[in-house]
Amino acid sequence: MRISPTVPESIASLTAAKPEVIEQTLAAYSALYEAPQALEATLLHGFARTVARWQGNAQLAEWHLAQGADARLVGDELPADPKLRALVEHVDLITVSPALATHEDQHVLPLTGITPEEIVLLSQLVAFESYLARMLDGDAFLAGRSPERVDAPARSTVAAGRSKDLSGRTISGLQKPTAYTQEQLEWSPWIAAPAEDELTPEQVDSFAAKATTNSVYFRLLSRVPAVLKARSAIDNAVFVSKDGLPRAERELAAAVASKVNDCIYCASVHSRKATFQSKRHDDVQRVIDASLPRDANWQPTSLEALSAEQDARWSAIIRFAASLSTLRPSATPSQIAELRDLGLDDAELFDLVGSTAFFAWANRLMLSLGEPNWPASAS
Repeated sequence: MRISPTVPESIASLTAAKPEVIEQTLAAYSALYEAPQALEATLLHGFARTVARWQGNAQLAEWHLAQGADARLVGDELPADPKLRALVEHVDLITVSPALATHEDQHVLPLTGITPEEIVLLSQLVAFESYLARMLDGDAFLAGRSPERVDAPARSTVAAGRSKDLSGRTISGLQKPTAYTQEQLEWSPWIAAPAEDELTPEQVDSFAAKATTNSVYFRLLSRVPAVLKARSAIDNAVFVSKDGLPRAERELAAAVASKVNDCIYCASVHSRKATFQSKRHDDVQRVIDASLPRDANWQPTSLEALSAEQDARWSAIIRFAASLSTLRPSATPSQIAELRDLGLDDAELFDLVGSTAFFAWANRLMLSLGEPNWPASAS
């Protein structure tokens, strides 16, 4: 069953739970690939196919190829054109190792003619496709199926073998957190956001449901306003609605995804919310304190520490959210069966998929466009 003429088949079993999530997912797809953008649609489909290949999603890889992906982006070799090569290398980086991205990675892009609008557009594309891949996987898991996989590109990323930058200061001199915390953090962008008095009505409307115009993060994302507007609506539909999975467990899933992706900022926000909703500070803290061994691409090689010392329900939720968050999602239908045995119904399972998948999106934006810092008053 196809739910739209413009997107892949699937997400069918997810639609009944929260139609607005699916409606806005389609709106985000249309905004990216059907509306005019700073880069041609054929290039965007080519980049999206690359993201799908890195993340193992055969359905999306085939879909974007069929939509006319640029032939220069179809194989494993990097393109010869300097700007296009830089774009592909950046897509590889923020898909595979977003936590290893640095401000230097951002600052070299303009040297090949890449604009701030194109940088934000690429981040949104990679982040959206990462979300969509996990929504499609979730649909398969809820139906008792394992998703079809595709091989990753046969090349290394520019970050392969790097260590994460844990130096004490941001590019602007603010103190960076070097460990996970439930304390409140701030976030500093690596490229300029539009000033408040420069925002168009469309840009203001794109994040009106989430923040005020003094939010530098949302002003930056408003460089691609239609995508941001759909994303803001999905965020509210997944996390604010009263029905489905208890709010604490949606926030727990977000914190787990952020831990797998190594996004200290998002983990601070959503671990704090999980604690507020559940009143289980120590259980939440154990999750964000867990030490995860990582490979040369900064992907965790073991997830076991995340669910240690949790009760059966939280342990199963954490294991599923963590598995769905790995670069090539490793969740299984048996994990869904375990959650059903623990009493989760379809609406709750939808929320677990959606809240986890959304943070494949949110983490990649935060990690690819800036870095966290302690409030200036705390420095």
